[in-house]
Amino acid sequence: MSAQPKQADQGKPATTVTLRIRLERPPAGVDFGLQEGHGNDVTIVQKQRSTGADLEFEFTATAKSRSNDPLPTFTGPFVQGPTGDKFVYINIGTAAGQMNTPWSRRLKIPLSGISWELIDSEPVLFAEIPGTDKKGGPSCAYEWRRRVDPSWGWQPLKEKKKNK
Repeated sequence: MSAQPKQADQGKPATTVTLRIRLERPPAGVDFGLQEGHGNDVTIVQKQRSTGADLEFEFTATAKSRSNDPLPTFTGPFVQGPTGDKFVYINIGTAAGQMNTPWSRRLKIPLSGISWELIDSEPVLFAEIPGTDKKGGPSCAYEWRRRVDPSWGWQPLKEKKKNK
């Protein structure tokens, strides 16, 4: 008999995960909204105009098992990207439907690194993202990842509350 490679737990049921994003101190006067949908069928939800204070967005995604991968893959109306590189978009300025603004960006927030253990630890996962780039405009794409600690990642909400 040959040894079989270890595979992901294919018996793990699909799980709904609540994800909360805190956008820290984005520039005032700019609209931010969560992108729902893909391609030409996109709606901006939870649209907020920044006053310079933190903004929060909360949504759900479905975590599913994949063969040969111990990490879950995510699906749902807010989830973007190819298998293995899933993320969500926060649309900014004209991309969020705002008129008369010089800003038109999308902020990518990765879902990579979320493990089954993290999902099982808490029903709500939390991520903090810098809202302003180094030039004072809204953060965009993955640019913000160069300015955060390499250990950045999603956290259980209960852990975040303990640390405050």
